Amino acid sequence: MSSQRERAMKPTDLRGILRYVPMFRDHVFVIAVDGSIVSHENFANIVTDIAVLRSLSIKVVLVHGIGQQLVGLAGEHNIALSDIQGEGPTDVSTMSLAREASALVSQSVLENLSQAGLRCAITNAVRSTKIGRLKGVDHLYTGKVEKVDAAILKSMLSQDILPLVTPIVCDREGQSLRVNSDHLAMELAVALGASKLIYLTPFSGLQVNGVVQLNLPEDDLKRLLADKHAKLDPRIRSKAVQAAKALDNDVPRAHILDGRVFGCLLTEIFDKVGLGTMVHANDYDRIRQAKKKDAQALYNLAKHGAKTDALVARTRQQIEQSFADFYVYEIDDSIIGCAALRPYPGGKAMELGAVYVQPFYHGRGVGSKLVEFAKRQAKKLGAKKLIALTTQTQGFFQSACGFVPAALTDLPAERRKSLKASGRNSQVLSFTLSRLSDSVR
Repeated sequence: MSSQRERAMKPTDLRGILRYVPMFRDHVFVIAVDGSIVSHENFANIVTDIAVLRSLSIKVVLVHGIGQQLVGLAGEHNIALSDIQGEGPTDVSTMSLAREASALVSQSVLENLSQAGLRCAITNAVRSTKIGRLKGVDHLYTGKVEKVDAAILKSMLSQDILPLVTPIVCDREGQSLRVNSDHLAMELAVALGASKLIYLTPFSGLQVNGVVQLNLPEDDLKRLLADKHAKLDPRIRSKAVQAAKALDNDVPRAHILDGRVFGCLLTEIFDKVGLGTMVHANDYDRIRQAKKKDAQALYNLAKHGAKTDALVARTRQQIEQSFADFYVYEIDDSIIGCAALRPYPGGKAMELGAVYVQPFYHGRGVGSKLVEFAKRQAKKLGAKKLIALTTQTQGFFQSACGFVPAALTDLPAERRKSLKASGRNSQVLSFTLSRLSDSVR
């Protein structure tokens, strides 16, 4: 624990936080807090971390567990629990205690959020249904998520209200069911298109045979879960399973970390190394270098972009001659976006151009992924700086991609000459590639 405290971020790390602000602004983070963490002395600090995230225009949805409180109530009432985590059968007496535990935990969370000045509300935006019989066993009052009303949750978030979701969820008839909070958080993250799914636990991360995994690709996680010889605590396995499901459904990052550590959230999100385990999807598996056969698709994109003056008009012949400069974003064998990289003389700088995404796919992060991919390619090719020229998307490049205004003198003489001849009067922006970390938390 002491080594983790030493790694926790300090107030002097503010500059490090500010680097990531444009990247996460208006994104949704779903945070699932174990019941044991809600009752821990560090929970007030977690709420402060959440308040910092909210101040940076990051939208937060909070889910809480009740395992520890449920065990405590069972001991007080001398009742044997049929299940603790909400994965096995929930009988009548366990259901009754689960409702009581949920009410106690929810009230504690609301009090802490209120003390931090955060507007919040418990919501019934999730609907459950009974799990039913699994392998012949009736799971009684154990449920699973049937539907998430994303519209209600997004409306709350737009009004600066933090939704608090409990693991006691009503079905169509208004019957309360016990839902595993790890599963609940995953379903919320998927439904809301969250950028991050974060599990706050009493563990230092996902431990494999006693060793914490800091950075884990999705495929490695799946192999680990399939490995019968890997020793995983059942409580962590549940989170790992749900993390894999979230990544399968386009949530790009899932985190498992120790909620008992001061500054755990800010350290995990804004520090290069982080604090716990980050499981990440391959952000760029849909991006590849263009081939000559892609010329027609690229021409169609360029033609659509030129209609609104977002792109320079290009002929089919021009694209065929320069297709090797292009990278394409492909979904179901259809090219829906593109970007081009062109080196400047000397190779120390490159120009990023022709960034375009079909309108139907706007708002899904495709443009940002193309730009981030281009940054990494440029850095890999030895460039120190990436230049972008834009007439309509200056805000996107600056707020979402971290570019800053640059001068015409940053362009080679020939490029300045061609830009002047075009009459487009493009804004010159630049990104220093040394700022690019090897992995983004």
